[in-house]
Amino acid sequence: MWYRSSGERAKLIIRRLYCRSCARIHHELPDLLVPYKRYDAESIENALVEPDALVVAADESTLSRWLAWFRVWAAYAAAALQAISIQFQLPVQQASVAPQSALHALGRYVGDAAGWLRRTVRPIANLNLWVTDPFCLSVR
Repeated sequence: MWYRSSGERAKLIIRRLYCRSCARIHHELPDLLVPYKRYDAESIENALVEPDALVVAADESTLSRWLAWFRVWAAYAAAALQAISIQFQLPVQQASVAPQSALHALGRYVGDAAGWLRRTVRPIANLNLWVTDPFCLSVR
């Protein structure tokens, strides 16, 4: 089950795929979702971009958890996207100044137009770089 920004619940059928190369089962996650989140990527993105606007039907505690998650995760995501761009020799928009925010750092790789969270999540998840343990990202 996942939630739309209106608060409406929806059900998805996630395909399980067996990989003969690694002998593991993988789940095909549609790009409208963020792994391990119950709301769609668009809802989370809207809450991150406009935290003061009430555009998502979610509890205040959920919104604050998303902001806390993003503050930590964005640094990891930017590093993962940098590694992906180097590995696959992808063009990256060069910044004339140091990134002012986590969103600005990600924008170099995925742009800042609507849908940036999907474009950030997809390559990280597809290349098995998604960190499932939140304690792995703790900043001490």
